[in-house]
Amino acid sequence: MGTVQRAALGGLAGTIAMGTLLVLLEVQMRTRLLLFEAVARFFQVPGRADLGVVLAGLFGVVVWPPIFAALEPYLPPEDPAVSGMVFAAGLWVAFVALATTEVTVVLLPLYLTVTLLAHLAYGFTLGSVYGWTPASEADAPAPDVEGSGR
Repeated sequence: MGTVQRAALGGLAGTIAMGTLLVLLEVQMRTRLLLFEAVARFFQVPGRADLGVVLAGLFGVVVWPPIFAALEPYLPPEDPAVSGMVFAAGLWVAFVALATTEVTVVLLPLYLTVTLLAHLAYGFTLGSVYGWTPASEADAPAPDVEGSGR
């Protein structure tokens, strides 16, 4: 499986993990954090949480994974899962700076904690799937470099 395919698969898995975590946390806390509304506001479509979900999914699966794949060799450390978390922490900083506008002071600590944990879950999953090599590929014999065919 190629780099782009691994990154896209990691992005899909990470987006599912992040979305599941956000939904579970919102249900358990019995409060609305309006995360997808924040994404919609950022893209100039306020009040359209449905578009916020679609845009978050699109970025999580299509936009961020190839950028991660390009940056992964330069991210610390050498473990792709941790590199994914470093990458996602950067995404979280950008999200908080650009999309957090209508959060009350009372909810701000909770909002920051939940969004950070969700982004770290996305990054961990993205990096883990990206760095995973199937056993069939890991056990495959090395290609014949000299061309001897033996």
